[in-house]
Amino acid sequence: MTLELRSCTYAYRPWSPPVLRDLDYALDHGLTILLGPNGAGKSTLLRLAASVTRPRKGTVTLDGIPSHQRSYRAAVAWMPQRITAMTALTAREQVAYTGWLKGMNKRDAWEAAARALSRVDLTGQADTRTKRLSGGQLRRVGVASALVHGARVLLLDEPTAGMDPRQRRVFRDLLAPLAEEVRVLLSTHDVADLAEECDHVTVLDEGRIAYTGTAAGFLAHAPRDTAPGRAAEAAYTALSESGARL
Repeated sequence: MTLELRSCTYAYRPWSPPVLRDLDYALDHGLTILLGPNGAGKSTLLRLAASVTRPRKGTVTLDGIPSHQRSYRAAVAWMPQRITAMTALTAREQVAYTGWLKGMNKRDAWEAAARALSRVDLTGQADTRTKRLSGGQLRRVGVASALVHGARVLLLDEPTAGMDPRQRRVFRDLLAPLAEEVRVLLSTHDVADLAEECDHVTVLDEGRIAYTGTAAGFLAHAPRDTAPGRAAEAAYTALSESGARL
């Protein structure tokens, strides 16, 4: 299974500079962290991969299936930065509703919602109204909603933004087993966020790929005298300052 963006260019308006220019990218297996400063084009890349928007030029495919086809959208799930609580619904109802929107019948969506909530450790909150959930729990509802229809690729846009350190730790722990079953691409502007726990790292800088490869290869860009615990930050700084394109 391969999700690929080939020669993709995207601009918000015909006369504005491209956010992404002639981008080639293939998502690897496991958990990939998409690093880059605000404005680098991370959200745009995710929206293209999720078929929320289409490139001005280029193609987006999953195993050769174009992104505009229904089978593509059924296999690729996207969680945006903001998760809206449907205040009248419980966590299970909200997840089931997402499944129904994805084309599942009501019974299958209801049963799948329970399984999806279990995968993100929210079984105990299944009957809690979403407006009563914490911010971290609501993020996990968002992940469950993305997984409810059996997606094979999970795209997460800044999922840990606004979380405290404990919530971030819980979120990190739930991603590890998920990444064994589906390919996960998680964007962040925080270079320390998961970078030392993931399988692969992609660095996006001004709409172009500055690095993509294994986490070990990314961390190897850190200078030898880097202090313990600062390798991800140092590697990102080294790549940015060198202007490398790998």
